[in-house]
Amino acid sequence: MIKVLIYEDIRELREGLTMLLNGSEGFEVLAAYRNCDNVVDEVTGLQPDVILMDIDMPGTTGLEGLKRVREVNKVVKILMLTVFDDNDHVFKAITNGANGYLLKKTKPALLLEYIADAHTGGAPMTSSIATQVLQMFASMNNHKKEETFNLTERERQVLQLLVDGYSYKMIAAEKFISIDTVRSHIKKIYEKLQVNSKSEAIAKAFKNRMTEDR
Repeated sequence: MIKVLIYEDIRELREGLTMLLNGSEGFEVLAAYRNCDNVVDEVTGLQPDVILMDIDMPGTTGLEGLKRVREVNKVVKILMLTVFDDNDHVFKAITNGANGYLLKKTKPALLLEYIADAHTGGAPMTSSIATQVLQMFASMNNHKKEETFNLTERERQVLQLLVDGYSYKMIAAEKFISIDTVRSHIKKIYEKLQVNSKSEAIAKAFKNRMTEDR
């Protein structure tokens, strides 16, 4: 059972998401709130697996709520669910520690897949968001000098797959290695990049043009 916490200020959407998830096998909504004013206490007390968080809410916004959660919890998966698909919001969400970025118009069945993917280590993005990320990355490539941080070729390959949204299991299958080996590579990547999470590693890869422009 994937335990979900929802932050959305529009009541109809908040209730619709709750009904969708509670009515789908394998999902349970622990609670749904209209803003992130008490997000740290709520996340700490309820211990969700995945958080769906709107960006633009009255009171404490989703971006601020994301930062507050990441200060105390690096493990919970956080998916930004929003109407915004511009570079500024995307980049802020990624650098603040989001695990994925989805538009509110995402179809219900696909939304369930994205939540399940995030729960197992993926980094889902709506296709239009992925396009924005690639455009942002291409722009960075034109302005930043490449830094490799002494990553090996295999570590660069694993980092690329993380950027592409692969889970640990998917990386292991793609590179014909064990999940333990994937974990070992990722641990070394984190150490070399001086980061503590997948989202931070991806953000640093974007900043330093360490992955391929696809």
